[in-house]
Amino acid sequence: MPSQFAIARSPRLRSTPFHDRVVAAGVHSFTVYNHMLLPTGYESPEESYRHLLESVQIWDVAVERQVEVRGRDALALVELMTPRDIASCRVGQCKYAPLVDEHGGIVNDPLILRLAEDCFWVSVADSDVLLWAKGIAAGRGLDVAVHEPDVSPLALQGPLADEVAEAVFGTWTRALRFFRFRETEIDGIPLVVARSGWSKQGGFEIYLRDGTFGAALWDRIVDAGLSYGIRPGTPNLIERIEGRLISYGSDVTLEHDPFEAGLEAFCDLDKPAEYLAHEALSARRARPPLRRLERVVVGGKRADPNGDFLPLHVAGRAAGRISSMAYSPRLERNVALAMVATGLGQRGLQVTLEDGSQRDVAVVGEDWGASADS
Repeated sequence: MPSQFAIARSPRLRSTPFHDRVVAAGVHSFTVYNHMLLPTGYESPEESYRHLLESVQIWDVAVERQVEVRGRDALALVELMTPRDIASCRVGQCKYAPLVDEHGGIVNDPLILRLAEDCFWVSVADSDVLLWAKGIAAGRGLDVAVHEPDVSPLALQGPLADEVAEAVFGTWTRALRFFRFRETEIDGIPLVVARSGWSKQGGFEIYLRDGTFGAALWDRIVDAGLSYGIRPGTPNLIERIEGRLISYGSDVTLEHDPFEAGLEAFCDLDKPAEYLAHEALSARRARPPLRRLERVVVGGKRADPNGDFLPLHVAGRAAGRISSMAYSPRLERNVALAMVATGLGQRGLQVTLEDGSQRDVAVVGEDWGASADS
């Protein structure tokens, strides 16, 4: 079988407003995310990782589609979708909030932005939240409009992101607090600039509000960043595993609840507003989860990045699965995220890799300093 596959283009698979610039920058791979093309590589993951930790990158993350909820019952609908308290979210603020169905399963883990008292953007990971939200609104007879606006985010990530943002937008960006945003424009390009992003290196997400300006916005940011060593990049597998940034659809799915995903800190289970999962999550709160998403290290030689689920076992018994794994040059070990059965202890886990080799696995929690025997 061929080792590489082409993605056939069709009207069902949309490009982003930045696609031409991404191609010109030398992208070598894409994946499909929210029915769009997401760039996944310009150089090796290790080279991009080192650059992200030292400099600044521009990412085409327009696949983070926005579900706009607007109208008299906008707050009520958003509250129904999540156990996070959204009423306390102020205009100009973002909140990370797991969306959970009536059975307690995670539908998505978006950032929710409040643009007005009666208007929210739900900035979603890869799942069809738009249709789910429309179904809830229709079923409940809510006075609300739910649609996907012409909004396409770019991310500016890395320790030098503040310098580039100031050069493009002005000094006010340095005072912008984490998970806060401001509506603005440059050269007539309408934008929302938020201090957020899918890395632990700091930076901004820049929401373009008119896709016809995609190339102009990309060029403006790149030109301002040249003196700071800006490069095109993508969300980095190594960096996000180190930071325990969850990839919905890989690390967590509809089969998992917030306790299993380690997202209970982002749930206000006793919030005053009604939400779909109240009964299910209240019952689950009373008992420890049978499995939990953990940071683990995998022993042995350097493992290739994998996108497949790798089953874990203890003495021949199923014990969970690794969902994301990579070799960390900084930590000099294989790091991974895994959904692991609880009550097994931290040692004794093993995984069989695609090459047939068996590796010892150690659950390390928040401490990457632990090691697994090779």
